[in-house]
Amino acid sequence: MPFARNGGVRIHFEVSGSGRPLLLLLGLGVSIADAAPFIEAFAERFAVIAVDNRGAGLSDKPDEPYSIPVLAEDAAAVAEAAGVVPVDVLGYSLGGRIALQLALDRPSAVRSLVLLATGARPPERRRSLLMAVAPYLPVGPKPRQPAFAFRRQRAASRGYDARGRLAEVRAPTLVLAGRADTVATPALVEELRAGIRGSRLDWFPGGHRAPLTSARAVVADRVAAFLAEVG
Repeated sequence: MPFARNGGVRIHFEVSGSGRPLLLLLGLGVSIADAAPFIEAFAERFAVIAVDNRGAGLSDKPDEPYSIPVLAEDAAAVAEAAGVVPVDVLGYSLGGRIALQLALDRPSAVRSLVLLATGARPPERRRSLLMAVAPYLPVGPKPRQPAFAFRRQRAASRGYDARGRLAEVRAPTLVLAGRADTVATPALVEELRAGIRGSRLDWFPGGHRAPLTSARAVVADRVAAFLAEVG
């Protein structure tokens, strides 16, 4: 069972599939076990390096403040441990903010960037039903995330705002979003795309959780097409 280390914290990751490496960063309260069907859709095309973010899955869950820059350093540690730097990076929801920060802090580590169902800042609405119940939705076979770890992840996401740095992103970037998403709303998504020079925006049917469920094949196809195009 592979782990990377960022300081004293162990970050769990799993590699599946073969081909071009793709670093996969998951959302708030979502573990590798939760996202198994989603990961499998990409493993048919890529060597997927899926990460349990700090506070989720089999990674360590320190009860201390988390931040997006710290979570991005966790992701960098995984990429280095897996020997895939530079690497294509896909981030979903919270993972999208982590992926964005990774591209800002370590541009040489990010070959290309896919920002899925995410924004450069949290929605104006401070709490949604989705955010409240995400750790308890039965997506896959997993142990329940401790409540304190969910709160630590959520606080990191809520405290993030990268709007002032979007122009610094140099990696080819695809923004993928659901037209019915009430968390990463169309307004947040358009703001993200407009801030990253040369980025493109594509839509998939459904809402915030659709990439994990009904839209995962569509999302995987569009990511594969984008990565084939950027080379």
